[in-house]
Amino acid sequence: MKESTNKILKIDQTHAGILRLVMDDPKNKNSLSDNMMAQFKKQLFNASSDDSVKVIIISAIGDVFCSGHNLKDITEARNNEDEGREYFSDLFNLCSSLMQMITACPKPVIAEINGVATAAGCQLVASCDLAIASDLSKFATPGVNIGLFCSTPMVALSRNVSKKDALKMLLTGDMIDAAEARRISLINDYVSSKNLHDAVMSIAKKIASKSISTLGIGKEAFYKQHEMSLADAYDFTSKVMTENSLTDDAKEGIASFLEKRDPVWEDD
Repeated sequence: MKESTNKILKIDQTHAGILRLVMDDPKNKNSLSDNMMAQFKKQLFNASSDDSVKVIIISAIGDVFCSGHNLKDITEARNNEDEGREYFSDLFNLCSSLMQMITACPKPVIAEINGVATAAGCQLVASCDLAIASDLSKFATPGVNIGLFCSTPMVALSRNVSKKDALKMLLTGDMIDAAEARRISLINDYVSSKNLHDAVMSIAKKIASKSISTLGIGKEAFYKQHEMSLADAYDFTSKVMTENSLTDDAKEGIASFLEKRDPVWEDD
């Protein structure tokens, strides 16, 4: 068990196999500051090779899940000699690196949203493998309203929802509720606020009961094949399944199924 409460990203691993990363900067609406993103990257890097972690949950304290980047920091950077160019470049590159790190992480990452997720905060939701929200949650990519189109959030958004649904959010900047977010597949589901934690933990525990190596193989293959042609995807995944079939956990899993018993994974 490990728990940390002295940072804007709280670390909680009180349930076996489940690591919770909790944004705890409500006064700044849990914005993706340099510090917040650096802490995220550090924890994701460590969790990727930590056998005690099977599933990662990203949640937040307060009624704003994540507001995206801090507009006050962006405005202040305009006072630099280069009018903020270097700061903007570093900020958006850091954010893009974080989102790719979530996708590349071998552990499934679940977003637990109980509030508003806008701009890069909406990007964070879309970048996670799964997303469960409360019925109080709302989502938007409102950059167009302030003259700063949500171009980097567009990458994750457009890879999760249809082109027309993504463009409607991006071009109007309108807020959508949890029901609409589920309809367009930005989130998997939504529940009442009081049931959110239990709903997320239920699916996290179910995933954590699986073989950690198999989860990693499957997640990596999913994102790789998604960008391939149909023929290339089948060729690639056939090779992945061949190698997967030779692993000890695959042998154990099939044997336990045939013997009608629970499997004992190598990492248990």
